[in-house]
Amino acid sequence: MNIPQALLDYAQRLEDKTRQTYPALAPLAKQCYLNTMETTVKPCDNGDYFVITGDIPALWLRDSAAQLRPYMPLCKDSVELCEIMKGVIRRHVFYVTLDPYSNAFNEIANERSHRDDTDFSSPYIWERKYEVDSLCASVYLAYDYYDVTKDASIFTDDFRRMLLTVLRVFITEQRHTEQSEYYFIRKNCRETDTMPNNGKGNPTGYTGMTWSGFRPSDDRCKYNYLIPANMMAVCAMRKAAELLRAGYNDDENALRCETLAKQIKEGIETYGVVDQPGIGKMYAYETDGLGNYLLMDDANSPSLLSIPYIGYCEKDDPLYLNTRKFILSDNNPFYFEGKAAKGVGSPHTGQDMIWHISLIMQILTTTDDEEKTACLKMLSETHADKFFMHEAFNKDDPADFTRSWFAWANALFAQMLSTL
Repeated sequence: MNIPQALLDYAQRLEDKTRQTYPALAPLAKQCYLNTMETTVKPCDNGDYFVITGDIPALWLRDSAAQLRPYMPLCKDSVELCEIMKGVIRRHVFYVTLDPYSNAFNEIANERSHRDDTDFSSPYIWERKYEVDSLCASVYLAYDYYDVTKDASIFTDDFRRMLLTVLRVFITEQRHTEQSEYYFIRKNCRETDTMPNNGKGNPTGYTGMTWSGFRPSDDRCKYNYLIPANMMAVCAMRKAAELLRAGYNDDENALRCETLAKQIKEGIETYGVVDQPGIGKMYAYETDGLGNYLLMDDANSPSLLSIPYIGYCEKDDPLYLNTRKFILSDNNPFYFEGKAAKGVGSPHTGQDMIWHISLIMQILTTTDDEEKTACLKMLSETHADKFFMHEAFNKDDPADFTRSWFAWANALFAQMLSTL
């Protein structure tokens, strides 16, 4: 894979600037920035591009879009980079229109897929866990590319079909029990890798929000209106409306997207807010529309911590600030403090394991310079001399970590450095 010169030049500038402003992180800057392009992007025989997550040889819609995000601003200066981005967008279009309920895909049709009991199968599918944010990621990827380049060549018939597929699925899943055929059962696995109730999930009531089977961690939801994913869906539908108007002059379907965004947002603000003693009004992580709430946060984005990052609200929004206060405290069952660091982890990696993504997200979502400095220090001291970001590390011992090759974390780290 040839690295576009624009990326190589920028990586060097990023390293030089980091050495001036935060020298302890300078050794990570260039290699984290280039990690996605150097190790995970592969040209396909048909001109598309395939992006693996790192140590797993499959393309996750969410991860691949996030991995490319730090490169997006340079598309205006690099034809070569534009061709790569368009190749990944085409690959997303192919996968989403093949099966919008899958979260991860193979490069070619093969037999390496998980063998799960569900209502659709294809040798292109690696895993069929339905996650709202996966579909949002494909919309974000295309929107960001068009926003930077104004390259109308992405507006093919298939691309429009992808946008309308996402719209259709989100509307269907507003009434999952009544309208959806999707179910998911995995046998001989941990409990969070399969769905209860014959694969249909726990009961839900109508809220206006759209149902998600699984979280960004690929763990199943307890209550299937996942608030951060629905917030991302609000933003994605607004972006889809802009794309439909810009590319197709399709005001009818643009209005449908905007109507859905309004319904989901009303559902979030009506059913997704709780009044927590000592905190005030804040967002729940999950709810079911039947009066049950899950109060926690998970490091995987979209998370409650990431709400301003995904574009749902501003960093100084009072409801977000209350939610953030909860997340970064012992009230959150997955907030850990130890000898090496303090931050948010995930049920996916268990107790006492903090995620680098959560520390980076703290920096990207705070206006407090002292908090930024504290998180930068923790990042510089918890990479276990590997000079890359990891998935999770033990709060007391950074040498105890998961996933040494996790490109999304490296990409988010590079994006954060660029932002600073």
